[in-house]
Amino acid sequence: MGERKVVAKYIPPDFDPSLVPRGKKLSANDGTVPVRMMLPFSIQCSNCHTFLYKGRKFNSKKEPMGGPDGVYLGITRFRFYIKCTHCARPVTFLTDPKNADYEMESGGTRNFEYTKDKQEQEANAEEEEEEKKKLDPLAALESRVLDSQREMAEIDQLEEIRALNAKHLNLLKPKNGNFGDETQAVLNAVHSSEKETVNPNKGSLELTAEEEELLRSIKFGKQENKLRRLDERDEQLAEEKRKRELERIRQNAADNLQKKPKINVVARKRKAPSIESDNVEQVKCKNQGLSSLLSDYGSESDSN
Repeated sequence: MGERKVVAKYIPPDFDPSLVPRGKKLSANDGTVPVRMMLPFSIQCSNCHTFLYKGRKFNSKKEPMGGPDGVYLGITRFRFYIKCTHCARPVTFLTDPKNADYEMESGGTRNFEYTKDKQEQEANAEEEEEEKKKLDPLAALESRVLDSQREMAEIDQLEEIRALNAKHLNLLKPKNGNFGDETQAVLNAVHSSEKETVNPNKGSLELTAEEEELLRSIKFGKQENKLRRLDERDEQLAEEKRKRELERIRQNAADNLQKKPKINVVARKRKAPSIESDNVEQVKCKNQGLSSLLSDYGSESDSN
């Protein structure tokens, strides 16, 4: 096993990489190349009507298509041969580099695919629309008018947005050219509009002191970047804060131990369990009964 896991292999000085055979050898019988592949689409055999589903593996044979349709934009088209799993009938299909797909040739029919059919319908609809525009000048004129109307509406919306942005910029632009007096500029604009549009039927629209204070608290314009990169000084401060917190925790623990009251432990001997009086009398009665029996037994033996 060790000879297969070396880092570097010996290469002789007369080694010629061009002499190393590349790829699989062609078959001597028909000039095809054996290829292990999976079906790119589902097929129904035209002989026994057996379904061969997409993804099934086959030992196929590959060969160049040849002929005038064998090359598309310099890309060679190939033909694949497989056999039906039920009746062993040959089934062939081709590569389709134009549509990045495969094309059924003989031996079966390709099953319906919704996505492929939808793409074809969309492409056909676009082609039909282009043909109608070419054949019918009124339809082409109508489509151009609709496109121009849509473009003019988009331009109007864009101009409206630009005018609104310019109005806001003029309102917030300070007189000295430095941002900082935006609040005062807003207040001046409000006061000037109140003086110009005075309606006796309606009450005054003057701002109160609280409203002006609230308006002055609002910061307009571009805010300064408050993000700051941490440095060694910040790390030192954080370390000192952590040490102070740890020392405070230790001090609190020591204070709690000092304040905790001491408990005096007294060792006492365990007393022997006391026998109650009733139990004592029962034991005495038992002893007397045994002694009387023994005495009677002894007298009878002596008499005999």
